[in-house]
This record gives sequence, structure tokens and C-alpha cells, in this order.
Amino acid sequence: MAVTVVIADDHALLRQGIRRVLTMEDDIKVIGEAADGQEALARTLVMQPDVLLLDINMPELNGIEVAKALQSAKCTTKIIALTIHDSDSYVLEMLKYGAAGYILKDVEPSILIGAIRSVNDGDTFIYPSLYERIFGGEDVAPENVTEQAQAMWRRGRAFRLTSREIDVLRCIAKGFGNHDIAKTLGVSDKTVKNHLTNIFRKLNVSDRTQALVYVLKKKIVSLE
Repeated sequence: MAVTVVIADDHALLRQGIRRVLTMEDDIKVIGEAADGQEALARTLVMQPDVLLLDINMPELNGIEVAKALQSAKCTTKIIALTIHDSDSYVLEMLKYGAAGYILKDVEPSILIGAIRSVNDGDTFIYPSLYERIFGGEDVAPENVTEQAQAMWRRGRAFRLTSREIDVLRCIAKGFGNHDIAKTLGVSDKTVKNHLTNIFRKLNVSDRTQALVYVLKKKIVSLE
């Protein structure tokens, strides 16, 4: 079944643009729009979409107030904040009130589509640069956010790849063997093997093929 989506934003042109982008995907269906926070709340409660794309700055109720009200109503719709705001406080407030995603309005359409699919599958999606800035340096899970957000933080910390490990994976995507990877990166064969061991452990896979499938699926690297 297609993922059902409601788009809540007070700019009609933006809503129409997002609708056009999502309509091109066979597995995503836009079932409603809202031009203000009160309308977003009402439509979400009535229509029960799988995903609500929610702007933060809206008349009547802002996005944080809508998220809070939906959380209080025990609504199962998954919220993705789609906003111009990249401040830590907005991200943490939205997570506190149950948002499963937070992305910026200037992202590529493919990121928005990927976020919708990930969130619908039960994951939490925060735009990578925001995630790294807010959570990347923390040694303990942040307080005063949802359990889902804390779980996302733990997964991110456990599986976070270094830039050199990503370089190794990019080489694997090009079909390089260990020796070719070593020559390309200017390191020893043993160092490449150590990187692979760390990658397998972080991704919980047993070989390079499984690792490559994982990172391609998560769009960490590409075949280009």
C-alpha cells in the first residue's frame, strides 16, 4: 500500500510543489493539504495519514503546537518537520513532542522522499548535518526527547562511520579489491583490513557485499 501523506504549510506554492514531487512516486500518495496549524491538526486527526509533513511557522497554531496536540491525542501519524529553521532548539522541541523527522526546505526531493519512506518504516530521520551538529559530539543520549529519538541517537553513535571508512566503502562500490583500495587511499593492506573489520562491526554485517548493500540502501555511498 502507498504511504499516505498530508502536507501542512501556509505557502500554497510550496504545497503544490511538494505534491507534484510526491505524486511521481508510486508508493506515496498525498491525501490532503493544510494551510495553517489548526487545519493541519484537524485534518490529521480525521484523515489519519501515515505521515504529516509539518511546517513550523504557520498561523493559528505553529508546528510545535500541532505536534504537541497530536501527541496528547495519541495520534499514530508520523510527523516530519519540513522547515527553514535549523536551530537546535527547534529540532529538540519537535523531537520532544514526537516528531520522527526533521529536514530543511532546501533539500533535494530525493532526500524528502527518502525521509518519508524511512519514517514510515519506523526510523527517525534528521537531516545529517543537523544530526551531527546536535548529537554527534554527545557522549550520552540527550534528555527530554522521545524514546524514539534517544534510540535514533544510540543507533547513530553505534553505527557512525568515519570519513576514511566511507572512503573504503566508496572504493568497494567501484569494485576495488583490498590491495587496490590500499593503493588508492595510500595506506597498507593491513590498514584496509582493519577498516573493514570496523565497518562490519558497526553495520552488524559479515562481509563486504552485505556492507555495500547496507550503505547503498541508506544512501551513504552511491555507485556513481
